[in-house]
Amino acid sequence: MGFLSYLINGISLGSVYAIIALGYTMVYGIAKMLNFAHGDVIMIGAYVVLTAITGGINPLVAVLISMVVCTVLGMTIEKVAYKPLRNAASPLAVLITAIGISYLLQNIALIVFGAAPKSFPDFIKVPALKLAGGELVISGVAMVTIGACVVIVVALTFFVNRTKQGRAMKAVSEDKGAAQLMGINVNATISLTFAIGSALAAIAGVLLCAAYPSVTPYTGAMPGIKAFTAAVFGGIGSIPGAMIGGILLGVIEIFGKAYISSQVADAIVFSVLIIVLLVKPTGLFGKNIQEKV
Repeated sequence: MGFLSYLINGISLGSVYAIIALGYTMVYGIAKMLNFAHGDVIMIGAYVVLTAITGGINPLVAVLISMVVCTVLGMTIEKVAYKPLRNAASPLAVLITAIGISYLLQNIALIVFGAAPKSFPDFIKVPALKLAGGELVISGVAMVTIGACVVIVVALTFFVNRTKQGRAMKAVSEDKGAAQLMGINVNATISLTFAIGSALAAIAGVLLCAAYPSVTPYTGAMPGIKAFTAAVFGGIGSIPGAMIGGILLGVIEIFGKAYISSQVADAIVFSVLIIVLLVKPTGLFGKNIQEKV
């Protein structure tokens, strides 16, 4: 049963990576930029939930508050830091700004909350599922995490393919100029993308800290990098790719820790990414884009 237990833990961790990767893949697919501050929005969301629950607020309400705070934060970052650089001559300007925003959020958290790890409350009270006579135990947090990932991917796919705002996102991702000529508000569409991605970051932060009950100003740094890796792995710009990439990454990481070494698990994850990109540079679900000259 050890193999199945590791597999479930890997899918659970991968589901968190997938939810974070959705934020990366949406922003890149539509705005064609890499928001490296996304991981730190996760950290802010976790601190908001921690503060709210400590203050006596109902956990569900605390999660909703965190989603609102992260949504506003994401839209503010886009409007203040990224929008003025959208037409910059060099894409490096946006990339460097994103890194600067990341360090800014980390240092704000250091000033407000301190560097010491804070214990995250155990508020997911779903009972564990016992199978095979109790030999295989699936924790409530794992079930909630996997279920949340599936629901989010299905809802996001429906939103993008079936709603007016979702179709506007697809149009902007294809050609901003043509979309604007068709009457689509490009700025509002990009802001909506950041809002959705940041709200998902809040959910991911809660699920991550529920599984690993500790939060620091650097909580979102490594998961953010791994989620970006998952987005590239699956094919950045693809919603199903972000989900599959995240889950595969989580499974590889857990198996690497269990069967090889916890010290080299991260190296194994990034090595697999390199191999995949050497074989298929666009990722598992990415598409080659033919540019007209």
